[in-house]
Amino acid sequence: MIEASTPPAELLAELEDLAIELAHLAGAQIADTLGTEIVVEYKRESQRTGTEPTNPVSEVDRNVEAMIRERVGARFPDHAIIGEEVELHPDPTMEWAWVIDPVDGTTNFVNGFPLFAASIGVLHRGVPVVGAIWCATSHELRTGVYHAHIGGPLLFEGREVPNGRPSTGVRRRLLARPGGAPGRLDRWDTRVTGSTCIECAFVAAGIFVGGAFFGPYVWDVAAGIVLLRAAGLEVWTQHHRRWVPFERFEAPARVSEDRAPTLRDWRQALAIGTPDGVAPTLRERRGRMWRYRMRLRRFVLRFL
Repeated sequence: MIEASTPPAELLAELEDLAIELAHLAGAQIADTLGTEIVVEYKRESQRTGTEPTNPVSEVDRNVEAMIRERVGARFPDHAIIGEEVELHPDPTMEWAWVIDPVDGTTNFVNGFPLFAASIGVLHRGVPVVGAIWCATSHELRTGVYHAHIGGPLLFEGREVPNGRPSTGVRRRLLARPGGAPGRLDRWDTRVTGSTCIECAFVAAGIFVGGAFFGPYVWDVAAGIVLLRAAGLEVWTQHHRRWVPFERFEAPARVSEDRAPTLRDWRQALAIGTPDGVAPTLRERRGRMWRYRMRLRRFVLRFL
């Protein structure tokens, strides 16, 4: 059980304080560059001929991650650090790992679309125990940091976030869905923000009732899972093609590179939100699996 590995409250408070401080510093660095010229590169070219490159990285991403790495390393030299922009794999024997997404929503950021975030999570033996996400906007319509630690409440800038939204008469709530999802489902309107970290924070804050991610990286969701649990919401993942409650990050069984897999290689689908909010995703994926099995069964029977 997760509770059995929960660290002491004093240590959690110390870790959360540092995560909040670093999230504010990251946000300040990001904000300072708005309106200035930003150098942008692309991590890899598209594999399809004739298409534009994807997955941008800016100098801001690299500078923010370098700052966080330096400060965490100085304070906790025996902790691993997993970051999006530096491809270093953590020692699997290390008890603690900091997980950094210096600018989530970089495409939004470099194009001036004001939905982006900086995310800092802390894992204890793979379990997310501390999270802090600086968001370019929030349920209070201002920048700030959502933060929490395992067993504690969801906070925004040190104040507890109200449980849900008090709007009266709203019949269609919002779901965060990945790119290409329909704009409407039977009971929900869907939105795509371009930032997984913001979508986690917005689900936790009650702006969205649920969200779905079908290929996130550990740095996209490590901090967000802490916020979601602090808000009393559900987090599901897929294991052997079945939806199960999320417990901890674990390295995959193997990777394509000639090395042992680590937590940095983690990629799994997630469904997050209220019971009603996760239901469309769980039902949709189960339906896809059922249709796949039926097609496979018909194919096999054809040759018997």
